Amino acid sequence: MIRGGIRAVSRDAQGSRRRTRTRAVNGIDQDIKLNKALWILSEKMAELKGSRAS
Repeated sequence: MIRGGIRAVSRDAQGSRRRTRTRAVNGIDQDIKLNKALWILSEKMAELKGSRAS
């Protein structure tokens, strides 16, 4: 994810297909921000999974 190059196809407002590709994270600030967001997301997913098991 940090290196970029992930390809995807999405639709715009008119419904046309649009190809996109992620860009690499170059700055340390971006890297830290992304890592924090991924950590929070993984914690939330773990909470959801834990609540289903009970």
